[in-house]
Amino acid sequence: MKKVAIIVAGGSGRRMGTDLPKQFLLVHNKPVLYYTLQTFLSAYDDMQVVLVLGEEYVDMGREIIDAWFDNERIKITIGGPTRFDSVKNGLALVEEESIIFVHDAVRCTVSKELIQRCYKTALETGSAVPAIKCSDSLRLLGEDGNSEALNREKVVLIQTPQVFHSKILLPAFNIDYKDWFTDEATVVEAFGMKVSLVEGEKNNIKITHPLDLEIAARIIQP
Repeated sequence: MKKVAIIVAGGSGRRMGTDLPKQFLLVHNKPVLYYTLQTFLSAYDDMQVVLVLGEEYVDMGREIIDAWFDNERIKITIGGPTRFDSVKNGLALVEEESIIFVHDAVRCTVSKELIQRCYKTALETGSAVPAIKCSDSLRLLGEDGNSEALNREKVVLIQTPQVFHSKILLPAFNIDYKDWFTDEATVVEAFGMKVSLVEGEKNNIKITHPLDLEIAARIIQP
């Protein structure tokens, strides 16, 4: 089955305290985005990528592609005001029945094994969303300022890539946007479909704060 990865790279550097968006910061002298693209393209020889960028950063994205990758395997489109809009713009370039991966560009330590595991599950069930168990104690905050303990055995932390058959994901993104759409799984569930969870990876971190960049540098072998 055709494979398409929608790499969402429209974030800013606000929480990193930098003017440059996180996906362009350097790890071992290469941008974060390089490692994400490299892993997806090497996971399957027939993987195609749609890279979703903020309009002002398209030229930087093209420079990365021209320097290290095959232009024929990567398309660029412009992001929107929300993640939902950005993913929808990427999906507009999917022209054939496919297994579609949606991944945060700043999860640059994703492994080929996780990508392949998600693909196999999505082929069987129509969806694959990686999740890891929570090791911390959890509390739910109430509107009155009080809190209550949650059973962490019933809570998982969701990662990307979130992977779906195109027959599920494409029509799901035709529904109206809601503020609580935080990822593709919530959109698909709002469309009336269940999602399948697969085992995620602790090392599949999201670059959000300066410390995350240091951790990524330790995970990635130069």
